[in-house]
Amino acid sequence: MTSISNRLQDILATIQSVKLAGQHQQPVSLLAVSKAQPAAAIREAYAAGQAMFGENYLQEALDKQTQLTDLNIEWHFIGPIQSNKTQLIAQHFAWVHSIDRLKIAQRLNDARPANLPALQVCIQVNVSHEASKSGVAPDKLAALATAITALPQLKLRGLMAIPEPSHDENKQRVQFKQVRECYDALSAEGFALDTLSIGMSDDYKTAIAQGATIVRIGSAIFGARK
Repeated sequence: MTSISNRLQDILATIQSVKLAGQHQQPVSLLAVSKAQPAAAIREAYAAGQAMFGENYLQEALDKQTQLTDLNIEWHFIGPIQSNKTQLIAQHFAWVHSIDRLKIAQRLNDARPANLPALQVCIQVNVSHEASKSGVAPDKLAALATAITALPQLKLRGLMAIPEPSHDENKQRVQFKQVRECYDALSAEGFALDTLSIGMSDDYKTAIAQGATIVRIGSAIFGARK
């Protein structure tokens, strides 16, 4: 087995053990974050059984998609979205995790080809209130969710967040709990959500314990980015 295969198997085993330890019933999917990784590395991970890949940069992702057309990959866009990139994102991805304003949602909806299924989307929420980070404020979530559910070419699945990095597990837990509380509040208002996209290489175990259904892991699979 290759090093990527070994890392994938280790992470999947860890995900399962954390779920069992916490007696969590929800499924947890692994999204391999392949930004800055060559197409060959994605091909290697795919051969090891990984089919979901997340990209942050549009042109880099499109180049890799062209090289990997023979693989049945589910592509997720997870980076900040500029208005002039919405058409290509809507055409070339199955999921978008990083919607933080209605203008972007509307443009994605309008650009989604009619022959494709609805674009699966998450709202990015900024619970740590970092000015440098994308994401809607928690008190604006319900209004944005309501507007997105009215767009026929989008399917609102849940929330995504990138909390402030920390090696302090207690701080990680507090931030992920805040995201989960936002998710629960929307669900209580009647939104049919099933996705909580939280947790990365350094904190995914804490995220799973707080209810993550998708963990976005890059360096722990592919090694440090060059």
